[in-house]
Amino acid sequence: MSILINKNTRLIVQGITGRDGSFHATKMKAYGTNVVGGTSPGKAGQNVEGIPVFNTVKDAVEATNANTSVIFVPAAFAKDAMLEAADAGIKLIICITEGVPTLDVVEAYRYIRDKGANLIGPNCPGLISPDESMVGIMPTNIFKKGHTGVISRSGTLTYQVVANLTENGMGQTTAVGVGGDPIVGLYFQDLLEMFENDPETDSVAIIGEIGGDAEERAAEYIRDHMTKPVVAFISGREAPKGKQMGHAGAIISSGSGTAAEKIAAFEAAGVPVARETSEIPELLAARLKK
Repeated sequence: MSILINKNTRLIVQGITGRDGSFHATKMKAYGTNVVGGTSPGKAGQNVEGIPVFNTVKDAVEATNANTSVIFVPAAFAKDAMLEAADAGIKLIICITEGVPTLDVVEAYRYIRDKGANLIGPNCPGLISPDESMVGIMPTNIFKKGHTGVISRSGTLTYQVVANLTENGMGQTTAVGVGGDPIVGLYFQDLLEMFENDPETDSVAIIGEIGGDAEERAAEYIRDHMTKPVVAFISGREAPKGKQMGHAGAIISSGSGTAAEKIAAFEAAGVPVARETSEIPELLAARLKK
């Protein structure tokens, strides 16, 4: 099995006629994702590589019975796109757009949650269930179907860790890039619970980074609720205090959010922390043997 997306996922692409939307819609379709439509106001009746275009998400859902959307629109319009998707009954919304104002995300997240839907992102690479469905911008050639779940705050480190896993014969059930902004949708604890309840997932790799306390809270959840082996990697070990490193969420301040604190929290919960991404497969294999 997988979590969140699979062969039954029916996807629409919001902003499909834009440069990024059209490019990645084509890539997702080529991978085998069931891309049933896209939206671009005023361009209904057109198509992108055979994918029909609708004016609104509501129109797309009514015509295609879509249940998932991915957003490729400018940051200024991302909040409206997320709200529109939730209003139309979409149950999983993936916002790839970066630079979305934090208060816009707060408003959208609350609205989406109240509608009984889930949000991934913004500022994320999306997610993939290998050989079933890919929603986002992930390089599909490095993924392999298997039994390890992957959760990451970093897009490029996701790819590095997955490449290491695949090279060592450890395929993935689902890999999720949660996004690096201060406020995002589904996060470590939510996804850990999903992987814990997924019978095909036998282990989990977490890629965290400095800033915030998400990793510390994840460590508490793992300690209290996870029965499956978990291995972690924390980027930003050498980052100076108070300096933003890449992601908007990767800021250490007020003596919290350091790599050392996150590593200590994981180790206290019995989670091995790799110093290099290449160590993750070996650490996972050792935990699985136990």
